[in-house]
Amino acid sequence: MQPVNVCDFCLSPLEVSYDYKTLAKALSREKLAQGPLTMWRYRDMLPVEGKEVDIGAGFTPLVKADNLGRELGLDRLYIKNDCLNPTYSFKDRPVSVAVTKAREFGFGTVACASTGNLAASVAAHAAKANMKAYVFVPSNVEPGKLVGTAIYDPVLVKVDGSYDDVNRLCNRLAERYNWGFININLRPYYAEGSKTLGYEVAEQLGWRAPDCVVAPAASGLLFTRIWKGLDEFSMLGLIEPVNTHMYLAQAAGSSPIVNAFQAGSLHVHPVEPDTIAKSIAIGNPADGYYALMVARQSGGGACAVTDEEAVAGMKLLAQTEGIFAEAVGGVVVGALRKLAASGSIKRNQLTVAFITGAGPKTQEIVADVVRPVTIQPTLESFEEVLSVPA
Repeated sequence: MQPVNVCDFCLSPLEVSYDYKTLAKALSREKLAQGPLTMWRYRDMLPVEGKEVDIGAGFTPLVKADNLGRELGLDRLYIKNDCLNPTYSFKDRPVSVAVTKAREFGFGTVACASTGNLAASVAAHAAKANMKAYVFVPSNVEPGKLVGTAIYDPVLVKVDGSYDDVNRLCNRLAERYNWGFININLRPYYAEGSKTLGYEVAEQLGWRAPDCVVAPAASGLLFTRIWKGLDEFSMLGLIEPVNTHMYLAQAAGSSPIVNAFQAGSLHVHPVEPDTIAKSIAIGNPADGYYALMVARQSGGGACAVTDEEAVAGMKLLAQTEGIFAEAVGGVVVGALRKLAASGSIKRNQLTVAFITGAGPKTQEIVADVVRPVTIQPTLESFEEVLSVPA
């Protein structure tokens, strides 16, 4: 294996290939169940050879969301709460694989272009691996995400531009510097980490695929890898054939994949992002076409959510299930609400919604919820102000 991500002949993205026949003979539900309670229980299905760079990512809770389900009219709704990874987003999954490969390839430095969550994860894993990290973010990244990245002491670079500008810069830097760029020359390996979400959900559901999935899309890579994880489990004989309807959620201010789906087009045309959901504010999604194909071929769909609907979704998720997600989680809940209301997702379908990042990183978005009642330090004041009967 080499640290390359594009075919020299056709310029298509490179994918890691596996010997599924051999894997099928070596793997069983019983063997997997004996593994560690992290993403590395699936090590045999990940493209690594050396000791993994592991900070404890994966095997996050799959929560039966009865309260939210009642609100939305869904009886079999689950939340995959990937907020609870070590750096509070799903990015710890792909980064753990990518930094492991970077060390195998002999890189001393890792780098990435990020909207915030990836930067924190790369910095944390580099610290664990005793490697240097350069992380590049747009200038409008939320303050909480900057602190959550800087604490690991990377070289943190703010770029005056959008994520797409940052990504173009990093592609040029990758040509000049012998670094392991997580989402460039290490991208085929990075991509594989996210499929552990599909594995985990199938295992946590009792070795079956859900009927419906609702997941966010920025580049589109996560969405395609959830599908790949389910599909691989089926190919290996660990679950029955997959008949999951995949629904993709984007913010209305940055929804090129949704636009293409709704237009019936095969082409994902770039947009200029304008949304509070900065984690998915990618106007030119590298895997947009592939995500579009997964949504269509699975009999699923694509849904866009306004910023106002995303904020309402954040509050609803917190106030029904006790999960404080970032704006992207609000986008997922907003899309779930629309899909349930339209009948696209039926009441009795087993549905999993993926919540991929934690809310405290972007708490300024919902700061209006802070409306404390002020009283004097007396029982009389408490009962007078709040009108609580004795």
